Amino acid sequence: MDAFIEQFFNLGVMAKAFPLLMRGLGMTLLICLAVIPLGFVGGLLVALARLSRSAMLRISVRILTDLFRALPPLVLLILVYSGLPFTGIRLSPFTAVCIAFFLNSSAYYGEVLRAGVESIGSGQWEAARSTGLSGRDTFLFVVLPQAVRNVLPDLVSNTIEVVKLTSIASVVSMTELLYSADMARSITFNASPVVLAGLIYLVLLWPAVRLASRLEHRVGT
Repeated sequence: MDAFIEQFFNLGVMAKAFPLLMRGLGMTLLICLAVIPLGFVGGLLVALARLSRSAMLRISVRILTDLFRALPPLVLLILVYSGLPFTGIRLSPFTAVCIAFFLNSSAYYGEVLRAGVESIGSGQWEAARSTGLSGRDTFLFVVLPQAVRNVLPDLVSNTIEVVKLTSIASVVSMTELLYSADMARSITFNASPVVLAGLIYLVLLWPAVRLASRLEHRVGT
């Protein structure tokens, strides 16, 4: 038991690794600040395309959405970072991570937002248009806020998944939280920094998980 605690819960090792992990956490948060808004905007465009009157556009976007949802994010990241250089396109690790995560998260956000928009009855559109609002204003100021409210639990859950997704950025040498923890582990020959990284993720995401649960309960009732 003492050996287990020494290897996984060594407070001295955790204290030494803490500053390095904090720098990694800063990079993780930077990725989130870039990817989450991009993914939401991309998802909104996907939802609009899926609701378009053009059958060709709907089918094309549905195929792409299914493709990016089916591909494992790690595979997508490696394709963007390691595959594009063969075509002459070289991206920095941060840019590659943002593009790969944007493609993945946009597909999921898009499906959630599409379901939200479809949950709004046609009467809302007609009532708003009867007041003189244009189609664009009706969507932005009447339909979209209600749609987001209806699918808010799913949006929060999807955002949590995006935050957790940032951990795979370590495969392209992004010095995010997990990469920093693994560096500390390799230096100290001790797994405690990785455990500490897990605890940081827990502290970061636990409130969001509880929020999602409360929103799901509220919507369910």
